Amino acid sequence: MSLDTASQQSSGESRWQTLLRHDLPASLVVFLVALPLSLGIAVASDAPIAAGLIAAVVGGVVVGLFGGSPLQVSGPAAGLTVVVAETINQFGWKTACFITAAAGVLQILFGLSRIARAALAIAPVVVHAMLAGIGITIALQQVHVLLGGSSQSSALANITELPTQLINLHGVDVLIGGVVIAIMLGWKYLPAKIRVVPGPLVAVLVGTLLSLVVPADVERIALSGSLFDAIGLPEMPSGNWGAMVLAVLTVALIASVESLLCAVAVDKMHTGPRTNFDRELVAQGVANTTSGLLGGLPVTGVIVRSASNVQAGARTRASALLHGIWVLVFSVALVGVVEQIPKSVLAGLLIVVGIQLVKLAHIRLAKRTGDLLVYLVTVTGVVFLNLLEGVLIGLGLAFALLLWRVVRVVVSAEHVDADRWVVRVEGTCTFLALPRLSSELAKVPAGADVLLELSVDFLDHAAYEAIHDWARQHESTGGAVEFVELGTVDMSRALAGPPERGHARGLLNDVLRPWRDTEGNPITAGVAAYHRRNAHVVRPHLDELRDGQAPHSLFLTCADSRIVPNVITNTGPGDLFTVRNVGNLVPGHGRDTSLEAALTFALQELRVEHLVVCGHSGCGAMKALRAGVPDGPGLGDWLRHALPSLDRYRLGHPVARAAANAGFDETDQLSMVNVAVQVETLLTHPEVRRAVLERGITVSGLFFDIATARVLQVTAEDIADIDDPELAELAGV
Repeated sequence: MSLDTASQQSSGESRWQTLLRHDLPASLVVFLVALPLSLGIAVASDAPIAAGLIAAVVGGVVVGLFGGSPLQVSGPAAGLTVVVAETINQFGWKTACFITAAAGVLQILFGLSRIARAALAIAPVVVHAMLAGIGITIALQQVHVLLGGSSQSSALANITELPTQLINLHGVDVLIGGVVIAIMLGWKYLPAKIRVVPGPLVAVLVGTLLSLVVPADVERIALSGSLFDAIGLPEMPSGNWGAMVLAVLTVALIASVESLLCAVAVDKMHTGPRTNFDRELVAQGVANTTSGLLGGLPVTGVIVRSASNVQAGARTRASALLHGIWVLVFSVALVGVVEQIPKSVLAGLLIVVGIQLVKLAHIRLAKRTGDLLVYLVTVTGVVFLNLLEGVLIGLGLAFALLLWRVVRVVVSAEHVDADRWVVRVEGTCTFLALPRLSSELAKVPAGADVLLELSVDFLDHAAYEAIHDWARQHESTGGAVEFVELGTVDMSRALAGPPERGHARGLLNDVLRPWRDTEGNPITAGVAAYHRRNAHVVRPHLDELRDGQAPHSLFLTCADSRIVPNVITNTGPGDLFTVRNVGNLVPGHGRDTSLEAALTFALQELRVEHLVVCGHSGCGAMKALRAGVPDGPGLGDWLRHALPSLDRYRLGHPVARAAANAGFDETDQLSMVNVAVQVETLLTHPEVRRAVLERGITVSGLFFDIATARVLQVTAEDIADIDDPELAELAGV
C-alpha cells in the first residue's frame, strides 16, 4: 500500500503511529457518515440498496489505494443520482452497471491523457447550479416518500402530484422523516463534544428506533441476501447504442468534474501534499470500472465524507481505505440492521442533503459576478429537462455571456463645455464595435475640439482605421482632435502587425521606463509620452491646485535618481513638499540656507503636519563617507555634515545592530544610522521644536531598500516594516 508520508516526516511519526493515532479514528468517523448516505443515494437513484454499499466499499478501497488526492474520500454521490435514475429507467439495472464500467474506462483514458485539469475549465457557476438542480430534484422526489407515497417520473410530475400526496399522507412516515430532518438541521447548533458523533448517523438511528416503537407499520429497506449475493456482472445493451454512448460520456464527465472539484476543495482544507489530478482521475476510473463490474453505483469524490475526514484528523489515504473496509464488514455482518431502516428515514436524510446542495453563498456570488441568469437557467434546465441538457444550456449561456463581455466596447460622446467634446472608447475595440463607434462619433459637431480618450486592451485594423479616418475628416472641417491613450494598446501599434492584446505595463513601465528606450532627447520624448498618456489623468487634480498648494508633509530625501518619493509613498501632486540633497542631510540650524528656507516655508507658510527623512540602500554618499571624506570644497565640505552619523555608527548605534541582524551590509547600516541622526538633528531645530510643541507635528525616518522595493520605518533604536497602518501614520505618509 502506497501512502503519503510528508505529514508523518514533518511530525517525526512513523507510518504505524500515524495510522493508529490519526487515520484509524478518522476512518471510523467517515464510515459512520458514509453508511447512511450510501443507502440513501441508492434509494434516490432507484438502484438496489446493495449497489450503494458496493460503491462505498470500492470507492474507499480502490481510490484509497491508488488515488492522487491524499485526503479525499470517494463513494456514491448525490451529484449522479438523477443521471443514474434516468439510465436505470431507460436501460435497466444491469445495463446501467455496464455504462458505469464503461464510464470508468473513459475516465482512465482522461487521466492517462493528462487532461484532468481541463475538466476544471467548466464555469463554476454552472457546476454550482448543476448541484443545486440535482438537490432540488432529489428533494422533490423524496418529499413523496416522506409523505408515505412514491416519487414520480419527473420533477414536473412531482410538483403537480404534491397536493394529492398531501391529502393522502401517511402520518407515521411524516413523523419519522420530520424527526430525521430536525436532527440533521439542528445538529450543527449542538456543543462540539456532542457533534463528534456524525449527525446523519444519529438521525438514522433515532428515526429507526422511533419506527420500532410507534404502533404502526412502516415500509423498510429490503436487501436480497448478503452483499456478496448482490454482486453480478453487467449486461451489454441490446440496442440504442447512441443513447448508451451519450450516457457513458455523461457519467464520465460529471463524475470527473465532481471528483476534481472536490479534490480542489479538499486541498484548501489542509496543508499537506497537494492532489495529483491525473492520478486521481485514473483512480476514479478504476473505481468506477470495478464498481460497475460488481454491480455498484458510480463513484466520485464526495465533499461531505472528505470534509469529515479532514476534520477528524486524517493524515494519509489510509483513512479512506479503512473506511471502505468498515463498510464492507458492516454490510456482510449486519445485514439485519440495515433492513430495519425505514424508507421515510432515508427520505428525510436525502431531503436535507438535497436542500444543502442549494447554497445561498453560491447564489449571492452569482448575483455579485453578474452570472445569476446562468445559474437560474442551468438550475431550471437540470430540474425540468435533464442533467445533461441543463448543463449544456448553462455552459452555452455562460460562453455567450463571456463572449459578450470579452468583445464588449463602451463608446460615449459627451459635450463638456462650449465647443469641447470628450469621446471615450473603453474595452475591446474590434470591427464589431464599428456601428456603435460611428454612431457616437457622429454626435460630435464639425469644428468642435475633441478629446478622444482610448482605454482599450485590443484594437484591430478596422477599428483603428475608423477612428483615424474620422479624426482626419474632423480636423479637415476646422476641428481639433487630441488623443489620450490610457489602455494597454496604442494606436501606433495597429499598423505594425496583426492585432494583439496589450499587456498591463504597470506604473514603472508605463510612466518611468519608456523614456530610456527613446532616441534623441529623452526629456522631450518623455514629455510627449506624458501628454499622450498621462496629462489627461492628472489634469483635473492639478486644476484644483492651480491657486496654491497644501502638502501634508515635508519629504527630505537623497538626490539619488532611483528614489521617486511619490511612488514609494503612494502620494500624488500637492501631497509632498520635497527637498533633495546628497545623502539626505540636515547640516544643522543656519548651516545650509537652502534647507533653512525650505524648512521655514514648509512649517510657517504651508503648515505641514509631518517631517520625513528618507535614506536608501546603496547610497553613494554613505559609501564615500566610509571610504574617507575627500578634501576640498564641494562634495568634501558637504559630506563633513555627515561625520556625526559615521561616529555614531562606529560607536555601535542600535539601528546599525538591527540592520545587521536583518542582513543589510555596512553601507546600508550606515545609511539607516544617518537617517536616525538626521531625525535627531531636525528635532533640535528651533522651528521644528516650536511646531512639535504647538501643533504636534511628527518627525520620522524611512529607508528605501532598492533591491526589494521595500520601505522601512527607522526609529531611534530599531527598524521595522511599515505595512501597519499605525506605523504609516507615525511615519507621516
